[in-house]
Order: sequence, then structure tokens, then C-alpha cells
Amino acid sequence: MTNYNELTVPEATLIQKQLRDNIKVTPYNGPLNYIAGADISFNKFSTTVYAGIVVLEFPSLKPVGYSLVKKEVLFPYVPGFLAFREVPALMDAWTQLPVKPDILVVDGHGIAHPRRMGIATHFGVLTQQPTIGSAKKKLFGNYEEPGPEKGNYSPLTDRQGELLGYALRSKNKVKPIFVSPGHLVDVPGSLDILLRCIKGYRLPEPTRLAHNAVNQFRLNEISEGWTSLL
Repeated sequence: MTNYNELTVPEATLIQKQLRDNIKVTPYNGPLNYIAGADISFNKFSTTVYAGIVVLEFPSLKPVGYSLVKKEVLFPYVPGFLAFREVPALMDAWTQLPVKPDILVVDGHGIAHPRRMGIATHFGVLTQQPTIGSAKKKLFGNYEEPGPEKGNYSPLTDRQGELLGYALRSKNKVKPIFVSPGHLVDVPGSLDILLRCIKGYRLPEPTRLAHNAVNQFRLNEISEGWTSLL
């Protein structure tokens, strides 16, 4: 993988365009015995990035272990290019996994991105791993507010009407999350899988547990590396 610490923003833009040519938004027909959630945390003014991946059994969503990494990055904080800060640490956390999940859900966007290259897509194309983006805020696209009840959703589209994903009400009367395929999963499949990962919280269980693990890691409550929960 290219050393992202040495890139300029124009060079990063070129890489996004090159990776975009390899995106595959296609139905996922493989096994689904394990699903994982990934979360990346950093202060925009800091060079330290914390990344975590939690692996869960599916469909029980029982956690089986987590991988945590702290990494120094030099690529600047630039909206639309956050993957260049996040992917290197996420790649290290991924490498630590003794068994890879069938699908990875990333706290961030997939193709619901101005250049279709959110963190879930960027990572998925590099690794050829099926990925889904699950973001807390909209980055790109248009949608109408979904109904107020859990499970309601509405299409997220670009200006030409292309379907990028969905705004999903994951909990009654809370702000929606934004679901879009990353790579090797299609739009309806992304929504279906995420709906099966909701357990009473706004965030789907894979990214919720990853978010909690990364926060504990930042507070030195749990250690870097791979930890089995079995």
C-alpha cells in the first residue's frame, strides 16, 4: 500500500479516482457466520489515530474478540479524505485478526461520498473485503426524513437520482444513521444486514461495540493487540 503520510491532497484525489474504478457494488452471496465492526478515533489536530475492530458471531452478535491499534499519521485532516488518516491504522488492526470476518461494517461512509470513496469503500477495495458503511452523519446525497419508528428508512441519492444507500431510523425517535455499501455488497443487501445488527441502540451492534472498545483503549482501560473473548 502507498505510504499515505507522504501524499499531497491532489495525489490523494488521484488515488481515490484510481480505486473508484475497482469498486464492485454487487449482491453478497457468501457465508455470513462472522461480522465485524470497525471504528477509528482521532483528534483532528493530533497525529495519533486509534483503530479498533470487534468480531461478532452472526446472527447472534455475540462478540468473539477485538483488535486494537494506535498509529501515528501525518496526512492532514481534510473532509472527504479522512480515509487517508484512517486506513493505515485500520489495516494494522485488520492484519492482527486471527480469523477474518465475512463482512466488515465500518463507522463511516461507503459509496455515499462525493467521489464514492468513503472509508468503507476505500478499505474494501484495497483488501477485497466485503464492507458496509454505517455513518452517524450524512456526508453526501439527498434524502427525505424517514418515519419516526425503528426500522423506517428512506433512499439516499445523488443529484442524478442514483441510489447510494439509505437513511435508517435505527431507534425510535432518534436521528437516522446512513447506510451505504462499501465493496462487494449491494445497496439492498447493506440495509438488510444492518437491520439484522440493530439491538436497541442507535448504532448497529458491530460499530457500537467497536466504538466502545476504541474509547476504552484511548483511556488505557484495555490493551493494544488482539484479545479473544472466547
